[in-house]
Amino acid sequence: MGLLIKNAIIVNADKIADKPQDILCVDGKITQIAAKIPEAGHEIVDATGKKVLPGLIDIHVHLRQPGREDKETIETGSRAAVKGGFTSVMCMPNTTPVIDNAMVVEFIIREAKRVGLCNVYPIGAITKGQTDEELSDMSELKAAGCLAFSDDGKSVLNSRLFRLAMEYAKMLDVLIIEHCQDPLLTAGGVMNEGEVSTRSGLKGDPGIAETVTVARDIEIAHYLNARVHLAHMSLKRSCELIRAAKSQGIKVTAEACPHHFSLTDEACSSFDTSTKVNPPLRAKEDVEAIKKAIADGTIDCIVTDHAPHTKEDKEVGFDGAPFGLIGLETSLALTITELLKVGIINLPKMVELMSSAPARIVGLTQKGAIKTGYDADITIIDTDKEWTVTREGFVSKSKNSPFIGRKLFGVVEHTICNGKSVYQSPS
Repeated sequence: MGLLIKNAIIVNADKIADKPQDILCVDGKITQIAAKIPEAGHEIVDATGKKVLPGLIDIHVHLRQPGREDKETIETGSRAAVKGGFTSVMCMPNTTPVIDNAMVVEFIIREAKRVGLCNVYPIGAITKGQTDEELSDMSELKAAGCLAFSDDGKSVLNSRLFRLAMEYAKMLDVLIIEHCQDPLLTAGGVMNEGEVSTRSGLKGDPGIAETVTVARDIEIAHYLNARVHLAHMSLKRSCELIRAAKSQGIKVTAEACPHHFSLTDEACSSFDTSTKVNPPLRAKEDVEAIKKAIADGTIDCIVTDHAPHTKEDKEVGFDGAPFGLIGLETSLALTITELLKVGIINLPKMVELMSSAPARIVGLTQKGAIKTGYDADITIIDTDKEWTVTREGFVSKSKNSPFIGRKLFGVVEHTICNGKSVYQSPS
């Protein structure tokens, strides 16, 4: 028998269904969508009054395992993912050891299967040990299960090496994800360089540290006629460069994080180390530009850059704290609150940003839509329910969120992955 979702208002990237339908999931696939499907002993999920979306996909998370299990594990990260409505996540390679060989890839995939909550896809390191000196064996890593490559946490500064990486990625038909930030320009900055950093006495990180790398990567992609995906864009100027590149047919895609369209650098004046992120929170005009770029398609998808840190790591001075915040459990609600409720995007566009586009970008051809024959990854939400973010409410192992205490709209009622119910809201 299978799992049967009753009375579903289905939202795909192209439209919202005009009437409720039933969805039957058998053996991990969507096998039937119809007005009325007999219950016939199936497990029943009633979606009356809710919106039913293809499972959310996050192509940029940090699960910390192996190496920093005190911050997060594949199991706790997976629990946070399904609570946030995500059925597939891709984990960045800056673990210990780095994801630069098949053994580490196989460990992560094996552990994710043991946990059995959501799909976890490791991202391989572009360079061995993320040292910016020698390319990893991308062919071996792809064969082991990597769909993409990145040295996230830092850029590949060596332009010749980055060009070679893009050439190999083109041959292997895998994605290169670039962390766009020149550390020689950042020079130890801990927040956005500008009026607030001056007033706060904190060392500024200038926007050109991001934009010069964006421009370089676009030019290399243009020269090679190859794909490049630009991580966590945060600046108005970056959006302008990407928009111009797309108008010229250059194969560039880009992502943005909820904190970069929900907070400005003014939040850092509180000295709350949860607001210390990389790239930093930016000025109001940048936040507005990110929203515009999301609306017009310049930004292709929304990711969390979920970056858990222990209480001890974060409870130090702003200068000494590590960069990063957790985001898997607040991403959907921030998107609904900051973009959907104010009319910047509609529901189908949200599905495009959080499911269909990520699936397309990384080549998950059977995900990102609710259609017969597709994987039975489904997220059921209530867009109108309001809730308050609390420290105690997080299931992530770490609690470093600047949104604690904030009221948001949008609750995940049910998460179904591979045809199995993996999360149900207690309320």
